[in-house]
Amino acid sequence: MDIQKGMIVKAVAGRDKGGYFAVCGTENGMVLIADGKARKLETPKRKNIRHLKFTGKIIGLNDITNKKLKNVLTEFAGTP
Repeated sequence: MDIQKGMIVKAVAGRDKGGYFAVCGTENGMVLIADGKARKLETPKRKNIRHLKFTGKIIGLNDITNKKLKNVLTEFAGTP
């Protein structure tokens, strides 16, 4: 799978299991993720790609704030 900036992913392992995040980039085989609440865009979390489930949805991260990102992910999590 080709990892792109702005992809929506779901954490399937770890403390943040079940949460939705946006991919901010990659680093040394790890994926950088943020949710705008606990993990801000300025300090994304490094997560192993095996611990993520890709949803296939992509959002634009250009000129997005943490508040907007949090709202988008909240709406996404609410939909089945």
